Amino acid sequence: MPTWLVTGGAGFIGGNFVLEAVARGIRVVNLDALTYAGNLQTLDSLQGNPAHVFIHGDIGDRGLVDRLLAEHQPDAVLNFAAESHVDRSIDGPAAFIQTNVVGTLALLEAVRDYWKGLPPGRADAFRLLHVSTDEVYGSLGETGSFSETTAYAPNSPYSASKAASDHLVRAFHHTYGLPVLTTNCSNNYGPYHFPEKLIPLVIARALAGEALPVYGDGMQVRDWLFVSDHCEAIRTVLAQGRPGQTYNVGGNAERRNIEVVQAICALLDQRRPRPDGQPRSSQIRFVADRPGHDRRYAIDASKLRDELGWQPRYSFEQGIAATVDWFLANQQWVDSVLDGSYRLQRIGTGETVE
Repeated sequence: MPTWLVTGGAGFIGGNFVLEAVARGIRVVNLDALTYAGNLQTLDSLQGNPAHVFIHGDIGDRGLVDRLLAEHQPDAVLNFAAESHVDRSIDGPAAFIQTNVVGTLALLEAVRDYWKGLPPGRADAFRLLHVSTDEVYGSLGETGSFSETTAYAPNSPYSASKAASDHLVRAFHHTYGLPVLTTNCSNNYGPYHFPEKLIPLVIARALAGEALPVYGDGMQVRDWLFVSDHCEAIRTVLAQGRPGQTYNVGGNAERRNIEVVQAICALLDQRRPRPDGQPRSSQIRFVADRPGHDRRYAIDASKLRDELGWQPRYSFEQGIAATVDWFLANQQWVDSVLDGSYRLQRIGTGETVE
């Protein structure tokens, strides 16, 4: 049974990835600092499963990471750990620098030293995969898309911190030979999404009968990627990607923000109509745009398709319907996140989050 050390494995993308990895016969050592978006309830189905070991800790804790690497001898390290919300980075950028830059540097140093101590066969097969974002590339005009050779031009403290982490990963490959892989993904959505992000926020507020805030004119464009497709892409890159290379991951699903909100409203009108019979789109309210809001992102994932044979399985229509259905069926999970009670849950090792 292969062993992977997954950092940030209680977050949205990391949690989905861990669930799928364990289901596929991987032993996962899951390190997560459990900041505001880390949610142990996402991993409830793994309680008591010996293939999942959860550790509450920070990637910046060099002693802890060294101990985990020595004790569990992972065949790969996958770094999902990151502060990731643009609005929060505008209000408090320091935490983003600490986790995304300083923390990534500490992780890279620990993994480099661990890799150097592996016997030749295991060292050759070892990989560190760093999960990043398309936001490092900045903003596009009405045409074009981001490729792996697009110049970095981050526009928020969040994207700047992720750009810095990407550069560190690249530098550790070129300086030390560390066998790294980097993926830059478009906007993810799906089950277990923290309800401050656009799609789960709209679902929760629509069901509560509250206003649905849309930044500016709602015409900002994003390429939407269903989280299960992203997880499959990461596994593909880990298994087949060339060390030192970057692979863009996109959903081939460009949509304006207002179109996404309207699609959610239409699905909820079908599945959970308002008692007064009014369409949920009547709850939409346009609000002041956030500072430095990028206008358009679009991913060119042809390298991943042509080299490794990956392409998304879910259309946006399929993915958004599955997402709405999941949130409707898991209101208790959503409520516990919104009221904060999820932070008191236990898992596996019996650790309690204070």
